[in-house]
Amino acid sequence: MTHDFKTLLVSQDGPVLTVRLNVPETGNAVSGAVLDDLLTVLGALDDETGIRVLVLSGAGDDFCLGGDRAEFPALLAEDPRGLALRALGNKARRVCDALATTEVVTIARLHGGVVGAGVGLALFCDLRAGADTCRFRLPELGLGVPPAWGGIMPRLLHEVGAAKVRELVLTADNFDAETARELSILHKVVPEDELDAAIARWTKPLVRRSPSALRTAKLMMNAYGSANRLADASLFDAELLSSALSAARYARRG
Repeated sequence: MTHDFKTLLVSQDGPVLTVRLNVPETGNAVSGAVLDDLLTVLGALDDETGIRVLVLSGAGDDFCLGGDRAEFPALLAEDPRGLALRALGNKARRVCDALATTEVVTIARLHGGVVGAGVGLALFCDLRAGADTCRFRLPELGLGVPPAWGGIMPRLLHEVGAAKVRELVLTADNFDAETARELSILHKVVPEDELDAAIARWTKPLVRRSPSALRTAKLMMNAYGSANRLADASLFDAELLSSALSAARYARRG
């Protein structure tokens, strides 16, 4: 895959594509530019027939410390109606949908802080491995906004379960890698210096699988998972987030 990305480091080793968030000065905060680059990569995956596995990781000390908080007020100041913010939210939804539905097997390689939108990006990957020093948090309520980013709420409920999700969201408490594994947010927890080896133990057999069998298995799991939900209210995430941030802005001005 040949492309100059502003916010990602992309490398390919045979059938394995590694995509690294590369804005370490912001803790790899998810901005519109990051989403644009991710959409470019994910949009090309199914045309790159040699790629079987995508590994999503982060440069620097953290995987991802959440959404770019500086971008939200800037977008609202530029467009008080919230249209630009809604467009950003819809872009996040498209990225998360692409991670979940691409024919390529997606693996999250997590280290350091995994916060908010970072949890969302990881959750939409098929497999997730984390260093034993990872720190997780869903801070949205503490910041005065609902957890409405990329469809994270139904994904959390489906992967983790309603009772634990209520606790994570309402308390906005930090939790560690072992807790994340118990909650099925992580599949594997290893020392950070063993993280690449743990990822390799997944990728090596995956690249030998039949492409059609892998594709069908992913389609089946996504279809059966969707059948358990009569309606997906996360389609309104962008509207909810925009409305909440707009209300907060006007309340401060008032």
